Amino acid sequence: MTITLNARLALRPVHPESDGALLHGWVTEERARFWGMLERPLDEVIDIYTYIQEQPHLAAYLVCWDDEPWALFQTYDPAVDEIGEFYDRRPGDVGVHLLMGPGKRPDGFSEAMFTHLPGWVFSDPGVQRIVLEPDARNNASVSLMPRIGARLGPQVEMPQKTAQFAFIERSGWTAPSV
Repeated sequence: MTITLNARLALRPVHPESDGALLHGWVTEERARFWGMLERPLDEVIDIYTYIQEQPHLAAYLVCWDDEPWALFQTYDPAVDEIGEFYDRRPGDVGVHLLMGPGKRPDGFSEAMFTHLPGWVFSDPGVQRIVLEPDARNNASVSLMPRIGARLGPQVEMPQKTAQFAFIERSGWTAPSV
């Protein structure tokens, strides 16, 4: 089911079989190294997203602009995910990951995305806080956090990375001007 966020921006669930080649192309580019899939063959990427879509605490969406995919957006429940063991988890936390697709984004896309994605996550009244935890070496992602309304939290050593935690609180969130 496609979720319309505004006249041009929509989320649609990832369909691993039909979206596999697109996702494989994105996650195996050097710029996506923090995604951890650089060496994965296509069939493994399809298997990973099939697994994600089968789990009740995980979800993956393509962020589309005029029906064209431009980003990958994932949500997870830190109460179930291992991430929840590495920070001061609270009831109502939802974790998110975002991978921008390649190429020059259409005019207005980034602003609309950073305005509407948190708004969509917060449309669930049970969500009190959005949790982000990019690799601390991912300077582009970490430097973006304050601009999208996220408060930087601790850096935490995890098995696969040093995570820079950041949080967007429902109580203090307003749509950013990116």
